[in-house]
Amino acid sequence: MHFLQPASSRRNVKLLLRFVGVLALIITAFTVGFHVLMIHEGQQHSWISGFYWTLVTMSTLGFGDITFQSDIGRFFSVVVILTGILFLLVLMPFTFIEFFYSPWMKAQQELRAPREVPSTVSDHVILANYDPVAASFIKRLDKYNVRYFLAVKSLEKALDYHDAGVSVVLADMNDPAAFQFLGINRAAMLVSTSTDVVNTSIAFTAREISQNLPIIATASSVDSIDVLELAGCNHVIQLGELLGSSLARRTIATDAQAHVIGEVDGIQFAEATAAGTPLVGKSLLQSKVREQTGVIVIGVWERGTFRLPKIEDLITERTVFLLAGTEEQFAIYNGLFCIYHRALAPVVIIGAGRVGRAAARSLAQLETDFRIVDKNPERGRGFGENFICGSAADFHTLERAGIADAPAVIVTTHEDDMNIYLTIYCRKLRADIQILSRSTMESNTPRLHRAGADLVMSYATMGAGILFNDLCKGGDLLMIAEGLYIFRLQLPPQLAGLMLRESKIREKTGCSLVALRRAGEMKLSPSPDIIFEASDFLILVGTAEAEESLLKMFRPEH
Repeated sequence: MHFLQPASSRRNVKLLLRFVGVLALIITAFTVGFHVLMIHEGQQHSWISGFYWTLVTMSTLGFGDITFQSDIGRFFSVVVILTGILFLLVLMPFTFIEFFYSPWMKAQQELRAPREVPSTVSDHVILANYDPVAASFIKRLDKYNVRYFLAVKSLEKALDYHDAGVSVVLADMNDPAAFQFLGINRAAMLVSTSTDVVNTSIAFTAREISQNLPIIATASSVDSIDVLELAGCNHVIQLGELLGSSLARRTIATDAQAHVIGEVDGIQFAEATAAGTPLVGKSLLQSKVREQTGVIVIGVWERGTFRLPKIEDLITERTVFLLAGTEEQFAIYNGLFCIYHRALAPVVIIGAGRVGRAAARSLAQLETDFRIVDKNPERGRGFGENFICGSAADFHTLERAGIADAPAVIVTTHEDDMNIYLTIYCRKLRADIQILSRSTMESNTPRLHRAGADLVMSYATMGAGILFNDLCKGGDLLMIAEGLYIFRLQLPPQLAGLMLRESKIREKTGCSLVALRRAGEMKLSPSPDIIFEASDFLILVGTAEAEESLLKMFRPEH
C-alpha cells in the first residue's frame, strides 16, 4: 500500500505491465509461428508443446526434444533465441529492477523511517538537527526515559540515525506542515542547535504554528540573540560565551569569591577556589567553613577529579570547592574570602575564538590580568597589548605570553586533537601550572585529562546540561559542572521509615545527600539520624556514574 501511494510508483507499475504485455504478444506470435512451420515440415504438436518450445528456446535452455528439420525452421529458432536473450535476459531483469524492485526496496526503507510522531505520544522533545550537543542531550534524555524525535530531511541520513538507535522522523523543517507531523502542539520543547540563520527560520516557523511551545536555540553571534528572540525563541544559549566564562572562573588566578552556578528548591550551588586563602593547608574540619558562614562543602575538585569531601581532607592551592547554601550565607562567605588576591602574573589563553575571547572578557571583569595567543591578528582587535600574535606551539610565542610565570593556561581551540597537543606541550613546559581545556566532543574529555589537563569542560556536555535544565525547569536534575549533577528525587518507597545512615545511599550509589525538603521546609545537610518520611524530597549530588547507579536503584517516574 505504501509502495503504490506515490504517483511515480504507480507509473512504474504501469510501465512494467506494458512490458509484460508486449512480451506476452511476442510469445504468442512465436507459438503461432512454431505451429505454422511445424505443419509445413509435416510435424504435429499441440499448442501446449508450442508454448513450451517457445519458452525453452527464448530462455536459451535448449532441451532439444523438439527441433526443426528445415533451414527456415532453424532460422526461426535463431530469431526466437536472439529475441529471448534481448527480452528475457536483458530487458526483463532491467525493467523489473528499475520499475519495481528498486522502488519497492526504497518504499520498504521509507517505512523504517517514521514520517510522524505517534498521536499517543506527548511531552516529547523535538530536535531540529544532530550535532555533538544534540548527541549528548539525547544520551541524557534516554537515561531519564524522556521521549524525543529528531527531524531529518534526508531519507539516507534518517535511516543511518534510525539504525544507530536514534528516534527519527522524516520531516523537512522548512515545511510548516512538517511541524504538525512532529506533534508540535503536544511537545514539551523544540531544540535547534544549527547555524544562527537556520535556527531563526525554524523558530519563526514553529512559533507561527504554536504560541506556547518552549523553543530553545543556540547562537554563535551576540547580534543573533535579539533576532532569535524576535523569531520566537524562549531561550537563546551562547555556548561559546558560557564555556569561556566557566573556564575563566575556574582558574586559580581569580578571587576566592563563591560563584553561583545553579539553584534547586531555593538552595544555591557555587564554586570557589581555595588558592591564596587562609584555608590552604588546613583540613575541612579545621577550616570551620560551615561554622563561620553556614555554607557547606558538598564536594571538591582536585586536578579535574571530583570527590565527595571527608573531614580529614587537606585543602591545597589546587582545591576548588563545590558549595551549597543560601544567598545570605554566600554573602558571608564572600565577605571572608573574596578579599584575597593571589596571582600577579597573567593567565595565558590559547586561542582567540569565541570561547577564548569570552574567557578573556570574564578575566577582565574579575580584574585578572591575561594574555591571549592566536595566529590570526584580526582576532586581537580590542585586546591591545594583551594579545600575542603567533603560534602557541612555538615556545618563543608562549614565552612572550608569560608562560614561565603564569598561574594558569586556558586552552580553547575548537579542535580537540590540537587541545590535546597543546595540553601535553604546556604540561611539559610547566609541571606546576594549572591547565584548563575545552573539549568539543564529550568522548575526548578523558583523553585531555590523561594529557595533563587539570580541568576539562565539554562543549557538548555543557550544552546538553543547559538544555536538560531548561526541560526540567529546576525539577529533577541540574548539571553544575562537567560530569557533576544535582538530583532532585522523591523519596523511594523502600526508604520510608529508615534513618539516613541505614539507607546507605552514599555507599550504594556514590551520591551524597545535600538537603531534604519536608513539608515545605528545607533541611540543609540533614543529620545521619534523621528518619525518612514518604513525602520527603531528596537533593543529592554525584558524578555521572553515581547518577547512573542512583537511577538504576531508584528511577524517578516521568
